Amino acid sequence: MSPLEQVNLYGLTNYFNELKSLYDNKNLPNKILLTGSKGLGKFTLSLHFINYVLSKNESYPYDLENFRINENNKSFKLVNNNSSSNLYLIDVQKDKKNIEINQIRELINFCNKSSFNNKPRFILIDNLELMNLNSNNALLRTLEEPNDNIYFILINNSQRILSTIKSRCLSFRISLSQKEIKDVFSKITNQNTNDLFNKNLIPHYFTTGDFIKFYNFSIENNIDLTNITLKDLLLKIIDENYYKKETLDINLIYSLIQMYFLNNIKKTKNYEHYTKFIQTIDNIKKFNLDIESLFIQFKRQLKND
Repeated sequence: MSPLEQVNLYGLTNYFNELKSLYDNKNLPNKILLTGSKGLGKFTLSLHFINYVLSKNESYPYDLENFRINENNKSFKLVNNNSSSNLYLIDVQKDKKNIEINQIRELINFCNKSSFNNKPRFILIDNLELMNLNSNNALLRTLEEPNDNIYFILINNSQRILSTIKSRCLSFRISLSQKEIKDVFSKITNQNTNDLFNKNLIPHYFTTGDFIKFYNFSIENNIDLTNITLKDLLLKIIDENYYKKETLDINLIYSLIQMYFLNNIKKTKNYEHYTKFIQTIDNIKKFNLDIESLFIQFKRQLKND
Protein backbone atom coordinates (compact mmCIF):
# COMPACT_ATOMS: atom_id res chain seq x y z
CA MET A 1 0.00 0.00 0.00
CA SER A 2 1.29 3.45 -0.93
CA PRO A 3 1.82 5.90 1.97
CA LEU A 4 -0.67 8.16 0.20
CA GLU A 5 -3.32 5.48 0.77
CA GLN A 6 -2.36 4.64 4.37
CA VAL A 7 -5.34 5.98 6.27
CA ASN A 8 -4.22 4.58 9.63
CA LEU A 9 -1.33 5.98 11.66
CA TYR A 10 0.49 3.43 13.80
CA GLY A 11 3.34 3.88 16.25
CA LEU A 12 3.95 7.59 15.63
CA THR A 13 0.92 9.07 17.37
CA ASN A 14 3.03 10.90 19.98
CA TYR A 15 4.83 12.81 17.20
CA PHE A 16 1.47 13.58 15.58
CA ASN A 17 0.21 15.01 18.87
CA GLU A 18 3.28 17.22 19.19
CA LEU A 19 2.73 18.68 15.73
CA LYS A 20 -0.99 19.06 16.38
CA SER A 21 -0.35 20.90 19.65
CA LEU A 22 2.05 23.32 17.95
CA TYR A 23 -0.48 24.04 15.20
CA ASP A 24 -3.48 24.39 17.54
CA ASN A 25 -1.56 26.84 19.70
CA LYS A 26 -0.40 28.82 16.64
CA ASN A 27 3.23 27.93 17.37
CA LEU A 28 3.91 25.70 14.39
CA PRO A 29 7.11 26.88 12.65
CA ASN A 30 6.98 27.08 8.87
CA LYS A 31 10.00 24.80 8.48
CA ILE A 32 10.00 21.31 10.04
CA LEU A 33 12.62 18.58 9.64
CA LEU A 34 11.77 14.93 10.36
CA THR A 35 14.86 12.74 10.67
CA GLY A 36 14.98 8.99 11.21
CA SER A 37 15.71 5.67 9.52
CA LYS A 38 13.97 5.06 6.20
CA GLY A 39 10.83 2.98 6.61
CA LEU A 40 9.67 4.26 10.00
CA GLY A 41 6.64 6.08 8.56
CA LYS A 42 7.80 9.72 8.51
CA PHE A 43 6.02 10.34 5.19
CA THR A 44 2.80 8.78 6.48
CA LEU A 45 3.05 10.84 9.67
CA SER A 46 3.39 14.01 7.58
CA LEU A 47 0.35 13.17 5.45
CA HIS A 48 -1.78 12.51 8.52
CA PHE A 49 -0.82 15.80 10.12
CA ILE A 50 -1.45 17.67 6.86
CA ASN A 51 -4.85 16.02 6.52
CA TYR A 52 -5.69 17.01 10.09
CA VAL A 53 -5.01 20.66 9.21
CA LEU A 54 -6.70 20.69 5.79
CA SER A 55 -9.79 18.73 6.82
CA LYS A 56 -10.62 20.84 9.88
CA ASN A 57 -13.66 22.56 8.37
CA GLU A 58 -14.53 19.92 5.81
CA SER A 59 -16.93 17.02 5.87
CA TYR A 60 -15.40 13.84 7.28
CA PRO A 61 -12.53 15.53 9.15
CA TYR A 62 -9.54 13.71 10.60
CA ASP A 63 -10.47 11.12 13.25
CA LEU A 64 -8.36 12.15 16.23
CA GLU A 65 -9.62 9.37 18.46
CA ASN A 66 -8.39 6.62 16.13
CA PHE A 67 -5.63 8.55 14.31
CA ARG A 68 -7.31 7.83 11.01
CA ILE A 69 -7.94 9.72 7.77
CA ASN A 70 -11.51 9.46 6.53
CA GLU A 71 -11.44 8.14 2.96
CA ASN A 72 -14.49 10.27 2.10
CA ASN A 73 -12.67 13.47 3.02
CA LYS A 74 -12.28 15.94 0.14
CA SER A 75 -8.67 16.91 0.91
CA PHE A 76 -7.65 13.25 1.12
CA LYS A 77 -9.18 12.54 -2.27
CA LEU A 78 -7.47 15.57 -3.84
CA VAL A 79 -4.08 14.52 -2.46
CA ASN A 80 -4.51 10.99 -3.78
CA ASN A 81 -5.49 12.33 -7.19
CA ASN A 82 -2.44 14.61 -7.18
CA SER A 83 -4.74 17.60 -7.63
CA SER A 84 -4.52 19.35 -4.26
CA SER A 85 -3.72 23.04 -4.39
CA ASN A 86 -2.64 22.89 -0.75
CA LEU A 87 -0.01 20.17 -0.91
CA TYR A 88 3.09 20.03 -3.11
CA LEU A 89 5.11 16.80 -3.04
CA ILE A 90 8.73 16.44 -4.05
CA ASP A 91 10.72 13.19 -4.25
CA VAL A 92 13.33 11.64 -6.51
CA GLN A 93 11.75 11.12 -9.92
CA LYS A 94 11.71 7.68 -11.52
CA ASP A 95 15.03 6.72 -13.14
CA LYS A 96 16.77 9.62 -11.38
CA LYS A 97 19.29 9.47 -8.55
CA ASN A 98 18.79 12.95 -7.13
CA ILE A 99 16.17 15.62 -6.58
CA GLU A 100 17.07 18.05 -9.34
CA ILE A 101 17.05 21.83 -9.67
CA ASN A 102 14.07 21.89 -12.04
CA GLN A 103 11.92 20.31 -9.32
CA ILE A 104 12.82 23.12 -6.91
CA ARG A 105 12.08 25.72 -9.60
CA GLU A 106 8.62 24.23 -10.04
CA LEU A 107 8.21 24.34 -6.28
CA ILE A 108 9.11 28.04 -6.27
CA ASN A 109 6.44 28.67 -8.93
CA PHE A 110 3.90 26.87 -6.76
CA CYS A 111 4.82 29.03 -3.76
CA ASN A 112 4.44 32.22 -5.79
CA LYS A 113 0.97 31.36 -7.06
CA SER A 114 -2.11 32.58 -5.26
CA SER A 115 -3.98 30.03 -3.21
CA PHE A 116 -7.50 28.97 -4.25
CA ASN A 117 -8.57 29.06 -0.61
CA ASN A 118 -7.50 30.40 2.76
CA LYS A 119 -6.12 27.11 4.01
CA PRO A 120 -2.41 26.62 4.77
CA ARG A 121 -0.27 25.20 2.00
CA PHE A 122 2.30 22.49 2.63
CA ILE A 123 5.51 21.58 0.84
CA LEU A 124 6.48 17.98 1.60
CA ILE A 125 9.95 16.91 0.47
CA ASP A 126 10.87 13.25 0.91
CA ASN A 127 14.45 11.90 0.76
CA LEU A 128 15.94 15.31 1.41
CA GLU A 129 19.43 13.79 1.53
CA LEU A 130 19.19 13.01 -2.20
CA MET A 131 19.11 16.64 -3.27
CA ASN A 132 22.07 17.74 -5.38
CA LEU A 133 24.08 20.88 -4.66
CA ASN A 134 22.09 23.17 -6.97
CA SER A 135 18.80 21.92 -5.54
CA ASN A 136 20.03 22.45 -2.00
CA ASN A 137 21.07 26.02 -2.72
CA ALA A 138 17.77 26.85 -4.43
CA LEU A 139 15.79 25.32 -1.58
CA LEU A 140 17.84 27.22 0.98
CA ARG A 141 16.93 30.54 -0.64
CA THR A 142 13.26 29.55 -0.61
CA LEU A 143 13.42 28.56 3.06
CA GLU A 144 14.99 31.86 4.01
CA GLU A 145 12.03 33.88 2.73
CA PRO A 146 8.94 31.63 2.69
CA ASN A 147 5.60 33.02 1.58
CA ASP A 148 2.85 33.53 4.14
CA ASN A 149 0.81 30.52 5.20
CA ILE A 150 3.21 28.03 3.59
CA TYR A 151 4.74 25.24 5.68
CA PHE A 152 7.72 23.10 4.70
CA ILE A 153 8.02 19.53 6.01
CA LEU A 154 11.38 18.01 5.08
CA ILE A 155 12.10 14.29 5.50
CA ASN A 156 15.67 13.09 5.97
CA ASN A 157 16.57 9.41 6.31
CA SER A 158 19.27 9.82 8.97
CA GLN A 159 21.91 11.05 6.52
CA ARG A 160 24.04 14.15 6.32
CA ILE A 161 22.32 17.26 4.97
CA LEU A 162 23.38 20.89 4.71
CA SER A 163 23.77 22.39 8.17
CA THR A 164 22.36 25.65 6.81
CA ILE A 165 19.08 23.88 5.98
CA LYS A 166 18.99 22.00 9.27
CA SER A 167 19.58 25.16 11.29
CA ARG A 168 16.49 26.81 9.80
CA CYS A 169 14.12 24.02 10.82
CA LEU A 170 12.48 22.72 13.95
CA SER A 171 13.88 19.18 14.06
CA PHE A 172 12.12 16.02 15.20
CA ARG A 173 14.17 12.86 15.63
CA ILE A 174 11.81 9.98 14.77
CA SER A 175 12.53 6.61 16.32
CA LEU A 176 10.76 3.41 17.37
CA SER A 177 11.92 0.46 19.40
CA GLN A 178 12.19 -2.94 17.68
CA LYS A 179 9.10 -4.08 19.58
CA GLU A 180 7.15 -1.02 18.40
CA ILE A 181 8.31 -1.65 14.81
CA LYS A 182 7.12 -5.25 14.95
CA ASP A 183 3.80 -4.15 16.45
CA VAL A 184 3.25 -1.65 13.62
CA PHE A 185 4.08 -4.35 11.04
CA SER A 186 1.52 -6.66 12.65
CA LYS A 187 -1.17 -3.97 12.57
CA ILE A 188 -0.54 -3.17 8.90
CA THR A 189 -0.31 -6.76 7.66
CA ASN A 190 -2.30 -8.67 10.30
CA GLN A 191 0.73 -10.95 10.50
CA ASN A 192 3.18 -11.68 13.32
CA THR A 193 6.87 -11.30 12.52
CA ASN A 194 7.72 -14.37 14.62
CA ASP A 195 5.51 -16.48 12.35
CA LEU A 196 7.04 -15.14 9.14
CA PHE A 197 10.76 -14.64 9.69
CA ASN A 198 13.60 -16.75 10.99
CA LYS A 199 15.01 -14.50 13.73
CA ASN A 200 18.51 -15.07 12.31
CA LEU A 201 17.46 -13.23 9.13
CA ILE A 202 16.49 -9.99 10.84
CA PRO A 203 19.03 -7.23 11.55
CA HIS A 204 18.20 -5.42 14.78
CA TYR A 205 17.85 -2.13 12.89
CA PHE A 206 15.11 -3.28 10.48
CA THR A 207 12.31 -0.72 10.17
CA THR A 208 8.63 -1.34 9.49
CA GLY A 209 9.26 -0.60 5.81
CA ASP A 210 12.09 -3.17 5.72
CA PHE A 211 9.85 -5.84 7.24
CA ILE A 212 7.12 -5.10 4.69
CA LYS A 213 9.55 -5.19 1.73
CA PHE A 214 11.06 -8.44 3.01
CA TYR A 215 7.62 -9.98 3.55
CA ASN A 216 6.37 -8.96 0.08
CA PHE A 217 9.58 -10.33 -1.46
CA SER A 218 9.03 -13.73 0.20
CA ILE A 219 5.41 -13.90 -1.01
CA GLU A 220 6.16 -12.84 -4.59
CA ASN A 221 9.03 -15.34 -4.92
CA ASN A 222 7.58 -18.16 -2.82
CA ILE A 223 10.44 -18.16 -0.32
CA ASP A 224 9.87 -19.55 3.16
CA LEU A 225 11.75 -17.13 5.41
CA THR A 226 11.06 -19.23 8.50
CA ASN A 227 13.27 -22.16 7.49
CA ILE A 228 15.97 -20.77 5.18
CA THR A 229 19.42 -19.88 6.52
CA LEU A 230 20.93 -16.47 5.91
CA LYS A 231 23.69 -18.02 3.79
CA ASP A 232 21.24 -19.92 1.58
CA LEU A 233 19.04 -16.85 1.23
CA LEU A 234 21.98 -14.71 0.09
CA LEU A 235 23.07 -17.38 -2.41
CA LYS A 236 19.52 -17.48 -3.78
CA ILE A 237 19.44 -13.69 -4.08
CA ILE A 238 22.68 -13.82 -6.11
CA ASP A 239 21.84 -16.89 -8.21
CA GLU A 240 18.38 -15.55 -9.09
CA ASN A 241 19.81 -12.07 -9.79
CA TYR A 242 17.39 -10.45 -7.34
CA TYR A 243 19.98 -7.76 -6.69
CA LYS A 244 19.62 -6.63 -10.33
CA LYS A 245 15.86 -6.36 -10.14
CA GLU A 246 13.48 -4.19 -8.18
CA THR A 247 12.21 -7.33 -6.47
CA LEU A 248 14.14 -6.58 -3.28
CA ASP A 249 15.49 -3.22 -2.17
CA ILE A 250 19.25 -3.17 -2.71
CA ASN A 251 19.91 -1.47 0.61
CA LEU A 252 18.02 -4.27 2.35
CA ILE A 253 20.31 -6.79 0.60
CA TYR A 254 23.33 -4.82 1.80
CA SER A 255 21.94 -5.05 5.34
CA LEU A 256 21.70 -8.85 5.03
CA ILE A 257 25.28 -9.03 3.75
CA GLN A 258 26.53 -6.90 6.62
CA MET A 259 24.68 -9.12 9.08
CA TYR A 260 26.27 -12.20 7.53
CA PHE A 261 29.74 -10.76 8.00
CA LEU A 262 28.98 -9.63 11.52
CA ASN A 263 27.81 -13.14 12.41
CA ASN A 264 30.91 -14.73 10.90
CA ILE A 265 33.35 -12.25 12.37
CA LYS A 266 32.57 -13.69 15.79
CA LYS A 267 33.80 -17.06 14.55
CA THR A 268 36.77 -16.03 12.40
CA LYS A 269 37.70 -12.72 14.05
CA ASN A 270 38.67 -11.52 10.56
CA TYR A 271 37.95 -7.85 11.29
CA GLU A 272 40.14 -6.56 8.47
CA HIS A 273 38.27 -8.52 5.81
CA TYR A 274 34.91 -7.44 7.20
CA THR A 275 35.94 -3.78 7.36
CA LYS A 276 37.23 -3.86 3.79
CA PHE A 277 34.04 -5.41 2.45
CA ILE A 278 31.77 -2.98 4.26
CA GLN A 279 33.88 -0.12 2.91
CA THR A 280 33.33 -1.53 -0.60
CA ILE A 281 29.56 -1.48 -0.03
CA ASP A 282 29.71 2.07 1.29
CA ASN A 283 31.70 3.21 -1.74
CA ILE A 284 29.26 1.56 -4.13
CA LYS A 285 26.33 3.32 -2.46
CA LYS A 286 28.14 6.64 -2.29
CA PHE A 287 29.54 6.75 -5.82
CA ASN A 288 26.92 4.62 -7.63
CA LEU A 289 29.55 2.09 -8.75
CA ASP A 290 28.86 -1.16 -10.58
CA ILE A 291 27.59 -3.81 -8.16
CA GLU A 292 28.23 -6.87 -10.34
CA SER A 293 31.81 -7.36 -9.15
CA LEU A 294 30.70 -6.98 -5.53
CA PHE A 295 28.26 -9.87 -5.76
CA ILE A 296 30.69 -12.07 -7.69
CA GLN A 297 33.21 -11.52 -4.92
CA PHE A 298 30.63 -12.10 -2.22
CA LYS A 299 29.35 -15.33 -3.80
CA ARG A 300 32.93 -16.63 -3.80
CA GLN A 301 33.13 -15.76 -0.11
CA LEU A 302 29.88 -17.60 0.63
CA LYS A 303 31.05 -20.72 -1.22
CA ASN A 304 34.27 -20.77 0.77
CA ASP A 305 32.62 -20.38 4.18
